[in-house]
Amino acid sequence: MPADAIKEAKRRMEKAGEDLRVELATLRTGRASVSLLDHVRVDYYGTPTPIKQLATLAVPDATTLTIQAWDPTVLPAIEKAIRISDLGLNPMNDGKLVRVPIPALTEERRKDMVKHLHKVLEAHRTAIRNIRRETNEAFKKLFKDKKISEDDEKKALEESQKLTDHWIAQVDEIGRNKEKEIMSV
Repeated sequence: MPADAIKEAKRRMEKAGEDLRVELATLRTGRASVSLLDHVRVDYYGTPTPIKQLATLAVPDATTLTIQAWDPTVLPAIEKAIRISDLGLNPMNDGKLVRVPIPALTEERRKDMVKHLHKVLEAHRTAIRNIRRETNEAFKKLFKDKKISEDDEKKALEESQKLTDHWIAQVDEIGRNKEKEIMSV
């Protein structure tokens, strides 16, 4: 039974790591990337819809995104959704295409983004620690109910801690790489 709990904890921690990668992909680094717009939702006939479900996104050069909607009547809504997002972007609609110039990041904006990055990293570290806590509680309950021995409980707790240390180190490494990417001009 402890092996199943460890597998479940590992699966959940991997999911937290994957969620972190997805969330950091939307963090701006001064280069154009279609993943910047992943969290932007457009009001499409009363339904908040991701831009990538309404249009083709492209990166013609390092400082520009283009959005070509399949339904041209939705272009103003796409433009508005990008403008009101917290990305600090100013899209331009020419009737056929929305062009989104990606401005160079100022030093102050980079520092703000690093602060945001640290908040995101800490939230994911906390999630991983919570998974460890829940797993450890399950082991302690199994021991208390006499379903596993004290030695098995100790081994399971050590395994849980090793797994947690591994994933915390992964989160820290991902964070260091992203911080370097953000701060490089």
